[in-house]
Amino acid sequence: MNAQTPEVRSTEQLREKWMKPEVITGSEILLRSLLLEGVECVFGYPGGAVLYIYDAMYGFEDFQHVLTRHEQGAIHAADGYARASGKVGVCIATSGPGATNLVTGIATAYMDSVPLVVITGNVATSLIGTDAFQEADITGITMPITKHSYLVRDVKDLPRIIHEAFHIASTGRKGPVLIDIPKDVSAEKSLFEPVKSVNIRGYNPTVVPNKLQLDKVVQAIAEAERPVILAGGGVVYSGAHEALYEFVKRTEIPITTTLLGLGGFPSGHDLWMGMPGMHGTYTANHAIQQADLLINLGARFDDRVTGKIDGFAPRAKVVHIDIDPAEIGKNVNTDIPIVGDVKVVLELLNQEVKRSDKADAWRSQIMKWKAEKPYKYMDSDDKLKPQWVIELLNKTTNGEAIVTTDVGQHQMWVAQYYKFNQPRSLITSGGLGTMGFGFPSAIGAQKAFPDRLVISVNGDGGMQMCAQELAICAINNIPVKIVIINNQVLGMVRQWQELIYDNRYSHIDLAGSPDFVKLAEAYGVKGLRATTKEEARDAWQEALNTPGPVVVEFVVDKDANVYPMVTQGSTIDQMVMGDCE
Repeated sequence: MNAQTPEVRSTEQLREKWMKPEVITGSEILLRSLLLEGVECVFGYPGGAVLYIYDAMYGFEDFQHVLTRHEQGAIHAADGYARASGKVGVCIATSGPGATNLVTGIATAYMDSVPLVVITGNVATSLIGTDAFQEADITGITMPITKHSYLVRDVKDLPRIIHEAFHIASTGRKGPVLIDIPKDVSAEKSLFEPVKSVNIRGYNPTVVPNKLQLDKVVQAIAEAERPVILAGGGVVYSGAHEALYEFVKRTEIPITTTLLGLGGFPSGHDLWMGMPGMHGTYTANHAIQQADLLINLGARFDDRVTGKIDGFAPRAKVVHIDIDPAEIGKNVNTDIPIVGDVKVVLELLNQEVKRSDKADAWRSQIMKWKAEKPYKYMDSDDKLKPQWVIELLNKTTNGEAIVTTDVGQHQMWVAQYYKFNQPRSLITSGGLGTMGFGFPSAIGAQKAFPDRLVISVNGDGGMQMCAQELAICAINNIPVKIVIINNQVLGMVRQWQELIYDNRYSHIDLAGSPDFVKLAEAYGVKGLRATTKEEARDAWQEALNTPGPVVVEFVVDKDANVYPMVTQGSTIDQMVMGDCE
């Protein structure tokens, strides 16, 4: 039988079909344009203002759409897809409340530089500004948290706008772009002619750095006795992990990776010091504070990394390499600023840099700190420790899974005890710290990589913010392994109230939460629970052996804290080391 049957067509044949000039509706133009941009899956939720768009999907077999159970689930899933794949994530919602339910997800992507194209419906153009039913000025509402936005008033502009939106979202410092389409525009017909080029006046991100600035970096490395590399999310987003590995190989400079940079450099490498900042390693924090040269690669000097800003890296000459010139010098004074794509910058530096013998004593000091001050916790045979659970996940997956997290203590334990060796293998809300992000982002990651193991690690608080998305895991057999670290409390808030607010525990008790096993089963998903190490090993192995989605609830020690911890107003070497010290 010929493999090329009428039902199985090549990508080129499909593209020819999609590009065929025709008079079609704005909705059909939208769907074809998305396919021509390489969109594999769209996450969304219908409503009145987007009904023409959803009507165009009917019977359109080439277009893949996942119906979530909440608009916030849709945008977090699109975000997870984008972070895992490196492609642009896409979501669709209706006007008014549908659009405003996307705002938290847009802000999450904006803070973490995630490329999204967010499509919203609006009331008909004749009704805009009249406070019509389900009208909201979504372009105005989201202006501070989008890279760019469009209100489409003419259907003829739609092909150009969609093409521009994908270009803007995926170039320079990546981020979300919003396209607001009034209902009459989605219904109006026009000749569809695909746009193949982009020419946006005033938008031309700097990719190639200034050569003179690179020469300064090479000289600074040659002279440094205590150099440190701080690698951030920009390393992952630019695909610079191989160039970074080569850079460290050539220079032998110790390296620390931020939360969003985890996986951008292999955690098993001798020169990797772990994560810096509020819950970072002793080695990374002390190295930064004693460094005479700090090379920032695509990190934005977030306050959770720097601690007390005027006491951060006080002895260091600072090099800051970033695609966004607005980040350089914003929080930390920079001695050698370099605007450019991190991957391009590193590839150019690798042609010049060399190992310096001046830093030999420094490398020895780093190795000593790593040996003497690793992450550690008080284990127990009576209580299930959350850190032990994360170690179990790491050991059974060899650190090769895609792991998404929600926000809180479990997020920091994953960062500390799961050893990431590949880029785009940790998906977490860094800048905004969005509860409810972890589980739906795992759905997006699993859609991007159907054959990879995707683990979603959640607290019992954050899991309840998007638990309804269990339905689409069951319906579509999306095999995410959903871990719930259940301590029956808002753990990170409780930790702060314990350490900073003199044990005044105010409104943190989650003891009335649902039975998560029954909740999973109500949605048609297997649910398992563990309260001891033996139960934990058995339940987790059963989850791994199950081909579909599974919820595994680990009931852990309620009083466990994340250590080390740097309290507000302290420098990052003023660390509370915890019960083990």
